[in-house]
Amino acid sequence: MTRQSHLLNVIVDACQLRGSVLCFDLKASNGADLPVWEAGAHIDLYLEEGLIRQYSLCGNPADRKRYSLAVLLDPKSRGGSVAVHRLVRDGVQLQISLPRNLFPLDCDAQSSLLVGGGIGVTPMIAMAYELYDKAQNFALHYVARDPVFAPVLQALPFATHVVIHDHSQAERPRFNVQNTLAQWIDQNGSGVHVYVCGPEGLMQAVAQAGSACGLPEEHVHQEAFSAQPVEGGSGFEVLAAKSGVRVQVAEDETIAAAFARSGVRVPVSCEQGICGTCVVSVLEGEPDHRDEYLTDEEKTDQIALCCSRSKTPLLVVDL
Repeated sequence: MTRQSHLLNVIVDACQLRGSVLCFDLKASNGADLPVWEAGAHIDLYLEEGLIRQYSLCGNPADRKRYSLAVLLDPKSRGGSVAVHRLVRDGVQLQISLPRNLFPLDCDAQSSLLVGGGIGVTPMIAMAYELYDKAQNFALHYVARDPVFAPVLQALPFATHVVIHDHSQAERPRFNVQNTLAQWIDQNGSGVHVYVCGPEGLMQAVAQAGSACGLPEEHVHQEAFSAQPVEGGSGFEVLAAKSGVRVQVAEDETIAAAFARSGVRVPVSCEQGICGTCVVSVLEGEPDHRDEYLTDEEKTDQIALCCSRSKTPLLVVDL
């Protein structure tokens, strides 16, 4: 079944600009309830000329009438955030995918510590809603140089669970990840699960703090904004089974780029391993997965050609 067969038609509602972040709701164009989703999920937003971008849902999962999104106008944008800020207005009709969740809450967690850095707080808001509704123990730490979500968080039902770390001024105290996590474990025991989304430096700091505090690796959950680097490892060959084209992929080259050199077109959009546009089936060989799109189950027989590589000298794909 194609990705397009899962598209939903929606209408933009309640669009508001907070600093450099555009916040808006999406409602079904026919007024119906939207598909069920769980905290941590994201949707594909179909923009212009084949541009597809992924954004975390940041509203209340219990609200079936709207999907809430927040998109930062990123100066390093490859077109996605710029297009969103230019195109999205009240009443505009868009197409979106069904929600997809690669960053779910662990149902066995005894308590949860949520850490959102900058725009990375968006999935944490949904998680906080879900944990609050289930009366589970949690805290949400929001770390930002421009804390545009602070007024929003302070007005939500779970505001007493929120700690805001405003880094807008140099003299303000820094967020001490190690102390925060150690204190939370001391108060709540070793069954803590930690969830973090934000800049790479913050995610690394949380992972290191978790290790230093003795948390199992599987208790620290991250959502990345992009795939792992393409560099690393030796070159390899890829055979497109349908066309019979065989290409050599260099150490610093993507499979998609290698095919393009040989005239084989691979549909791509984000080129960062997060949208799934370039995913194809693997017929032979063992992929070296570097994407942030495929689930563990899907990785058994699929690969994202824009970023992933091969652990075997030859990879045969259904292309």
